[in-house]
Amino acid sequence: MITFQKIRWRNFLSTGNQFTEVELNQHRTNLVVGTNGAGKSTMLDALTFVLFNKPYRKINKPQLANTTNERECVVEIEFTINTRQYLVRRGIKPNVFDIVVNGTQLHREADDRAMQRILEENILKLNYKSFTQIVILGSSTFVPFMQLTASNRREVIEDLLDIRIFSAMNSILKEYVREKKNQVKSLDLKKETLKDKMKMQKNFIEELENRGNANIDSNKKKVGTLDEEILLYMKQNSGIEESISQYTKEQESVTGADNKLAKLNNLKGKLSQKVGTITKEHKFFTENTVCPTCTQDIEEEFRLNRIEDAQNKAKELRDGYEELEKTIKFEQERERQFIALSKEITKLTHDISQNNTRINLNQRQIRDLENEIQTITNNLQNRNTEHEKLEEFRENLQKTIEDLSDKKQEIVYHDFAYSLLKDDGVKTKIIKKYLPFINQQVNRYLQMMDFYINFKLDEEFGENIESPIHENFSYSSFSEGEKMRIDLALLFTWREVARVKNSANTNLLIMDEVFDSSLDGFGTDEFLKIIRYVVQDANIFVISHKQDMLDKFESVVKFDKVKGFSRIVS
Repeated sequence: MITFQKIRWRNFLSTGNQFTEVELNQHRTNLVVGTNGAGKSTMLDALTFVLFNKPYRKINKPQLANTTNERECVVEIEFTINTRQYLVRRGIKPNVFDIVVNGTQLHREADDRAMQRILEENILKLNYKSFTQIVILGSSTFVPFMQLTASNRREVIEDLLDIRIFSAMNSILKEYVREKKNQVKSLDLKKETLKDKMKMQKNFIEELENRGNANIDSNKKKVGTLDEEILLYMKQNSGIEESISQYTKEQESVTGADNKLAKLNNLKGKLSQKVGTITKEHKFFTENTVCPTCTQDIEEEFRLNRIEDAQNKAKELRDGYEELEKTIKFEQERERQFIALSKEITKLTHDISQNNTRINLNQRQIRDLENEIQTITNNLQNRNTEHEKLEEFRENLQKTIEDLSDKKQEIVYHDFAYSLLKDDGVKTKIIKKYLPFINQQVNRYLQMMDFYINFKLDEEFGENIESPIHENFSYSSFSEGEKMRIDLALLFTWREVARVKNSANTNLLIMDEVFDSSLDGFGTDEFLKIIRYVVQDANIFVISHKQDMLDKFESVVKFDKVKGFSRIVS
């Protein structure tokens, strides 16, 4: 059981910098009074803010800090659960969130949301909706149970009956099944991949065994053809080399003609020069009888001798010149033959070079073919290794199929458990067990408030209402006062269920303005009897504007505004 002891706050809404503190377990019945805006409902906002980080009324969280001081907005609450003493502190400007257990502060998580989950799931074991259903009945933002959606009604009931663990287990199983299905997809993909690998390996082995020798024979034939071509090229080179040898010998007989021509041409030049000199001398003595330089007469005999001598020398030089011309022509012919033989030898040498290139190309192709033959031969020799690979693929495939079968079987088992943990499974059976008790308690409290109807909730938490004077009634068909009686009966019932289950049982019960709206005077009297004599182990706070009920409560807490700030006054 959760026993709330004290709550205090400062700089919260209209409250000033001094703590406002309310004892929560000192008196059984407590009346909270005050004028509008005095701060009566601030206690509700402080309570839900410190526990669930949200105010009870529709107020934006930043607006919770007092607008005058605008800092150090803090709410603290003390409570016990069994033997443990708790203090929860939450604040704004600066942000504060502390949980103290037996005087020791709980280890802070990096994220406040994680701390909030610890508070709700591990300590209070209540969320905001369930807490407000069993602790608070209000007239402003409170949503009565009958006005909740079907899913929210289920959440409240599951919290009270302590069966939300099945929902958590269901979520875990759902995630587990999803993960297993992903694993099945992966295994299916692996299975198909292994099948493809086996097929490829079988084809590879077949190619090794069926086509390997054929490829070797084909390559050997190509090698033979290339060898024949090499022999042909070598034979051609041998014939060409013989021709070159013959041309070389012929060339030797005409070697040196160029040097002789150079000498002969030089000699020809000298003869030509000498012929010119003699011709000039012959002309001089033929044309002149007096020396043109010294003007002396040239002796006739001397002149004639010189003319005859020049004519004889000219005849000798002419005969030698003709002989020289013949020799030059002969050497020119020898040089022409030498050049022609050199060109032929060069052409034949080029043919040998081309044949050698072809021989090298064929030899390279032969080496490649021989390497390919060796590779195929090695593969044929190592086909046992390829069979081992095939066997390894087969074993992996078998193991994958077995793993796949195991995973699918696990999914079947967990799907079955998942179906049991759904809303229409185990939880429905537990709810069915408690529905008669719930309906009995609701009708018991309705009769205590002199409201004689037969109210029943079904398995989907829809209402079925029978009245002596009405048929086919629903919650929305009643007046506001009658709805209030049903809401109160449900509130008391949820507290009774919580007490029986001891899961969400708490000492605190707060009612905000229930007397100020829909309950008539007769209903108020019956209600006061219930909270005074029927509701057990509860500290009840009734927030009201009415000042005529002070004597009907053990304690009165009065709020008022003093100098603009809300505070408790005597």
